[in-house]
Amino acid sequence: MKILSIECSAAPCSAAITENGKTAASDFANVGLTHSQILMPMVEKLLKSNNITLADIDGFAVSAGPGSFTGVRIGISAVKGMAAPLKKPCAAVSTLLSTAYNFTDTDCIVCAVMDARCNQVYNALFDITDGEIKRICEDRALMCEELAKNLKELFANTDKKIIVAGDGTEVFFPYTDGIDNIEKSDGARRFQNAASVGLAAAKVFEKGDTLSPEEILPVYLRLPQAERELKLKKENEK
Repeated sequence: MKILSIECSAAPCSAAITENGKTAASDFANVGLTHSQILMPMVEKLLKSNNITLADIDGFAVSAGPGSFTGVRIGISAVKGMAAPLKKPCAAVSTLLSTAYNFTDTDCIVCAVMDARCNQVYNALFDITDGEIKRICEDRALMCEELAKNLKELFANTDKKIIVAGDGTEVFFPYTDGIDNIEKSDGARRFQNAASVGLAAAKVFEKGDTLSPEEILPVYLRLPQAERELKLKKENEK
């Protein structure tokens, strides 16, 4: 089964084709350009270089959040636009879960973190043993201090390596003093990417938990900044 996956929930942007649980081709960019500028040319280049058309794709996948409100919407809109005319099934993948798929070759605890600004991170924890990923908690938004305290409580009696990964790594890691078995992910595997979205999506397709293009919705763990500011303004006016 060929799955075309897209990931643009943060600054990096990527596209990938996975087949039967393996990455067939992928492209990745972190060059500071907007996703609306580079995403679709990246997809077109990927298809052309592998002599594949959209009609050859069996399903589509996208990281549906958490992440940048604009980036998530761009990724979902792109998948909708490609999948809807072909009436192809889709998978909406947690950005944090896809990050854990970067480490399936390592027995560890993955602490996936995305920068949510103001000393907050989007976070989820995953146990990886013998290549199998087990979710420890649901996706959530936490203050960095709160997450560090949670890690100390959960893993006080384990020697299993804890790997911090995601674009929030540098933001969160300074709060991990006192946790001896924790380390930063290496640069090559730190960021969420479309290849991992495709691998996570393969499980969704296997279970039959796919969505129609119309059913894909962004997953926001908190309101966009403009809505938060409006809500605060209204509360202060009362």
